[in-house]
Amino acid sequence: MHDLRWIRENPDAFDRGLVRRGLPARSGEILALDREWRALETEAQESQATRNRLSREIGGAKGRGEPVDELLRQVEGRREAEAATAAKAAELRRQIDELLASLPNLPAPEVPDGPDESTNRELRRHAEPPRFNFDPLPHEVIGEKLGLMDFARATKLSGSRFVVLKGALARFERAIAQFMLDLHSGEFGYTEISPPLLVRDETAFGTGNLPKAAEEMFRTTNGLWLIPTAEMPLTNLVAGEILEEAALPLRFTAWTPCFRSEAGAAGKDTRGMIRQHQFSKVELVSITRPEESEAEHERMTHCAEEVLKRLGLAYRVMLLSTGDMGFAAQKTYDLEVWLPGQDAYREISSCSNCGVFQAQRMKARYRPAEGKGARPVHTLNGSGLAIGRTMIAILENFQRHDGTVAIPEPLQPYMGGQKVIGANG
Repeated sequence: MHDLRWIRENPDAFDRGLVRRGLPARSGEILALDREWRALETEAQESQATRNRLSREIGGAKGRGEPVDELLRQVEGRREAEAATAAKAAELRRQIDELLASLPNLPAPEVPDGPDESTNRELRRHAEPPRFNFDPLPHEVIGEKLGLMDFARATKLSGSRFVVLKGALARFERAIAQFMLDLHSGEFGYTEISPPLLVRDETAFGTGNLPKAAEEMFRTTNGLWLIPTAEMPLTNLVAGEILEEAALPLRFTAWTPCFRSEAGAAGKDTRGMIRQHQFSKVELVSITRPEESEAEHERMTHCAEEVLKRLGLAYRVMLLSTGDMGFAAQKTYDLEVWLPGQDAYREISSCSNCGVFQAQRMKARYRPAEGKGARPVHTLNGSGLAIGRTMIAILENFQRHDGTVAIPEPLQPYMGGQKVIGANG
């Protein structure tokens, strides 16, 4: 959500940010509505002041035994006019708020301009992709040959974009998640949370998912939303609160199922587990002081990178362009892991600094140790990592010529010491 006062003071900067996002300038339209709204607010306040004066005159006239019928008519007329003015002002404010809520966050200065992922900037790479003396298979072929990944039965149960994992792969999914949670909570200082998976409209609005991304989510018959990521409940833990500065930063992590309709992804990644309606993910969320959010963004990204490093997976870090960033982000790093089965790097984590954007929608603030008043916090979120895509990466990078898959050493304790996934589990 954008700060209306900031737009009044910086209309050109606001428009430049929207244009960089590929949108038309809107400050003129917003400020025209704002001027009309403020004029009505002023009119209502002046009318109320006059009505208060007339009320005092009525009291004085009654005390002197003078007639008050005309004064009473004036007061009633003022009251009716104020109600009509207040209704107009409320409608204008609703229009302003709806317009502001529909506009994405403005990009940070260092974010590259561009329409889509083709203009993303590669920042660094880690490790070299493995070399095979055989043609590497995609993960869905590996999983089906092992008899541990069943797309046909998942389709029978739920339709397309679902999978049934069996035996060792079902345990492997849990092992990956537990490894990530232990790393983020034990070494990196994130507090593990088990949040609700169903949320209200205002929760989805707070993170910027509503109204923009309604078609990408699933809604229940009683009006709740299935979370598309744990970012939604974790970030909203501080909604409507004023935090003490000494409590910041707050760092949360959670392993949850995630649900996405993928309405905008028709025909993309229809094979395998890359893009599904239901998947699990370990999420990272930070709540910080504004002065610390850039450093926290780097820290969060390195926490996500460390998972890939310890699992021995090759990856690269991309700075997303203005046309590829999410709605609420002002700056995003994507981690892209190497997938031999696709002969390509694919996204496995997005780490975003949202600045004050979500905080203003959630009314989340903190009280500085020095000075008066309260200021909006900054919010950040990232995948630490997507569990399904991590499994895909391991299956494809650690596959062996005999069809088995080696288990990375850090995950072996979570698999009861098992070192290889074979046809028998």
